[in-house]
Amino acid sequence: MFVVAFGAAFGLAAIQKGLSPLESILMSTTVFAGASQFAAVDMWGTEVSVLPMIAVVFAINSRHLLMGASLYPMLKDVSPGKRYGLLLLLTDANWAVSAQEYQSGRRNLEVILGGGLVLWLAWMIGTGLGVYFGGLLQNPRALGLDMVLGCFLLAMALGGKKSPRILVAWLVAGAASLAAWKWLPPNMHVVVGALAGGVIGLFWLEPGAQSREDNLEVRHGD
Repeated sequence: MFVVAFGAAFGLAAIQKGLSPLESILMSTTVFAGASQFAAVDMWGTEVSVLPMIAVVFAINSRHLLMGASLYPMLKDVSPGKRYGLLLLLTDANWAVSAQEYQSGRRNLEVILGGGLVLWLAWMIGTGLGVYFGGLLQNPRALGLDMVLGCFLLAMALGGKKSPRILVAWLVAGAASLAAWKWLPPNMHVVVGALAGGVIGLFWLEPGAQSREDNLEVRHGD
């Protein structure tokens, strides 16, 4: 429901910036990236600065490079066509669920596919509602809807596996992200925080990680 609500907010913002209803819905259908679409619409006008827009959108979406890399153990034996088809539907929400279940020993590719399709459909429906009935939801932030995804991801983190390694990675990522938010250009905090936490995971390996991965591969082969 929060995806529908923010899709509606995007549809309203797009119309207010001069995009036609068809252009707005087509953008949500083909791009399917909420934060990036809002950023692009903010930069929209009679003259569009393409290169700055590309840079901003890349900075916002660059977290997907790290998210995709984290799913490599799950996807390395999947054919390229299926692998990239799944990644087209990857969002913060279904990535979080899939990554957490993988830590628990289950390779759940279905949640990437099914969850991604549902979120994509919700985003398009929301955009359509915003385009035609946007006046009903002028300020979604006033209802706290902008916090729903953040609360969901926090709940996934707190409900996941707990160990000193995980705790240190989260703390380092959070501190680095806050520092980048304060002193670096906009949207860089997402990438900086993810890289900082990833460095902890890279050099502080979890005992038995390789054997768990081997067991998953054997189970999948069966």
